[in-house]
Amino acid sequence: MCGRYALGVRLAYIQQRMQEQGMQVDEAPDDDAVRETFNFAPGNFGAVYRAEITDKESYNAQQDADSEHQTQDLEKGKDNTVIKYKLQSMKWGLIPFWTKRQPDYGSMMRTINCRDDSLIEDSGMWTTMKRRKRCIVVCQGFYEWLKKGPGGKEKVPHFVRRKDGELMCFAGLWDCVSYEGMSRLF
Repeated sequence: MCGRYALGVRLAYIQQRMQEQGMQVDEAPDDDAVRETFNFAPGNFGAVYRAEITDKESYNAQQDADSEHQTQDLEKGKDNTVIKYKLQSMKWGLIPFWTKRQPDYGSMMRTINCRDDSLIEDSGMWTTMKRRKRCIVVCQGFYEWLKKGPGGKEKVPHFVRRKDGELMCFAGLWDCVSYEGMSRLF
């Protein structure tokens, strides 16, 4: 399970590459919203691609008169909904919505990865997210630790990337939490 990955490109580049691959991007933050680094660690803000589903009435109420025509460009979902695909900056390390205070670094580290077998069960902290809060985490590659030396005590980072050098995508789960006096944290 990966504990570090690489993302050394700007969001504008990610948006361009996704659109060239036929992935619709309706909204994206400024380039400085995501940290560019080849040593991306838990707690950093990275690039995530997700769908935002809104009912049509709420969506139209949020739009200015000048941007009303944008509704026609967005995908229409079931039951009178509007689907907007967005690139977004999210913090690596899940903080569930029911959390009362910001966790320390050690607590956050326990939720940076999810084993696939824990998603099969309909219990646990992943249950509320696995059906409706899925996303794609974008990167250039990730690191795995190879055990070397006598007894495998020495750990050496090994970088895994696509052979063609294109961006990689991981399956992800997300949540959003609001602490008193702070903006929403994804």
